[in-house]
Amino acid sequence: MDFSVIVTLMGGLGLFLLGMKQMSDGLEKAAGAKMRGILEAVTTNRLMGTLIGILFCAVIQSSSATTVMAVSFVNAGMMTLSQAAGIIMGANIGTTITSQLVSFNLSAYAPLFLFLGVVMTQFMKNGRIKKIGEVILGFGVLFMGLSVMSGSMSALKDSPQVAGLLGGLRSPLLGVLMGTVITAAIQSSSVTVSILLLMAQQGLIELPICFYIILGCNIGACMSALLASLSGKKDAKRAALIHLFFNIIGTLIMYVVLTVAGGFVLDMIVRISGSDPGRCVANAHTLFKICQVIILFPFTEGIVKLTYLAVPGEDKTGDTEFELYYIGSKAMFSPTTAVVEAVRELEHMGALAYENLNRGLDALISLDEEEINRIYEVEKQINFMNHAITDYLVKINQLTLPIDDSMSIGALFHVVNDIERIGDHAENLGDSARNRIRDHITFSDVGLSELREMGAKVNKILEYSIDMFAHNTKEHLQDIMDLENEIDEMERQFQKNHVERLTRNECTAASGMIFSDAISGFERVADHATNIAYALLEEVPDDEED
Repeated sequence: MDFSVIVTLMGGLGLFLLGMKQMSDGLEKAAGAKMRGILEAVTTNRLMGTLIGILFCAVIQSSSATTVMAVSFVNAGMMTLSQAAGIIMGANIGTTITSQLVSFNLSAYAPLFLFLGVVMTQFMKNGRIKKIGEVILGFGVLFMGLSVMSGSMSALKDSPQVAGLLGGLRSPLLGVLMGTVITAAIQSSSVTVSILLLMAQQGLIELPICFYIILGCNIGACMSALLASLSGKKDAKRAALIHLFFNIIGTLIMYVVLTVAGGFVLDMIVRISGSDPGRCVANAHTLFKICQVIILFPFTEGIVKLTYLAVPGEDKTGDTEFELYYIGSKAMFSPTTAVVEAVRELEHMGALAYENLNRGLDALISLDEEEINRIYEVEKQINFMNHAITDYLVKINQLTLPIDDSMSIGALFHVVNDIERIGDHAENLGDSARNRIRDHITFSDVGLSELREMGAKVNKILEYSIDMFAHNTKEHLQDIMDLENEIDEMERQFQKNHVERLTRNECTAASGMIFSDAISGFERVADHATNIAYALLEEVPDDEED
């Protein structure tokens, strides 16, 4: 066997893998954020989730990316395990679109795709057109690689060693094992099945054993989601196991069917495929997946319960633990959901700052030393999250993100800073409470009432702002604008009232200083809250500095 044939085959495989990755990445960048929005909005039940999973995977050409995204959504608390199961089942069908495209052999059009892709990526200035151009370029590279591989495989079939090795492959179990190992290594069932399809077209491997290799590919495709779930919460691990259990059970069922009625299945697939071996492999891949989903769909809840047996217990919670709750500490999930996870983590950080601000006001009024100590504990957690989330944003900013997400990274850096500053104001209230205890400082009833009144307004604007930022809603936009104006006016009026009380000797200079600092701090918190609310909107108001 000529060594140059092997080199050519490797080159063709390299082009195919490069084209597949570029096409998938380009589709994620161009459509990932919009498809993610659809995924969030319509996965209200398993059937709808399955249909959307098919659509999503068919668009981005990667079941691994789709499944990892579902795992990420579960990790971020945006999707239940039952909903994720529907997405995962749909992705298993959607991933077969790639092998269907390959089976139609569009290699003759590869130069045209390459030319269009190069023109769009090199000469167009519009960012979205460039991303679409990357998809088309990837498509051309993929089919150019297929053409090179097909040519080298036609030479391989003349080699007696290769023909003997592949022709002697008869064991169904070995076929399943081969498919599992190769796909787990490549982390793409689409690539493995496409290569298998070419080998079948060249007569290098017989159809019956192809069917068993396809079954193994289904199991090997679970590797990406399993790896992605390692740094996630227990529900994220369970979501990845849904994918694994679904494919293992589905493979066992189809293995039994092929063992009992393999001849009938082969005849049926050959009949509907027009005797084209490549079309037979692609159709078998699609039909096996569809049958698995139809058979296992009614038992989805059982599969979900099985994951609870494999991963028992619940996650440890508590805002005193120095850890990131949604992002994880070891690895990042899909680039398509990286920003979503950052937003969820910022929402968590914002909730801690909101609670600590309330705790600070209560401590300032009640002088509860236990509450004061708690303020400093939570502030340490907020400071930790500030540094950890900032580091995470730096890392994901170096990834290839969907266009809309990449444009929002800068705003997220500002949100981290705004929330951290709110935490600082809560700590300042704790310091003031300690000073009151140490120096036996008292407040007038009117002063305490004004603190409570302003604190209630600040609570409301902060609550609305975090909700607006985290859920991308404009429901309270006007409320936030009105509240900020009210708080600004309240701060001016209360400062004036404070001076009048000092003049009438109704409060001391020491208490007046603490009061003045507190309401000034509240006004600044309202400014930070407004910045947070507007962070992801296109029109951002002028930031107000501390």
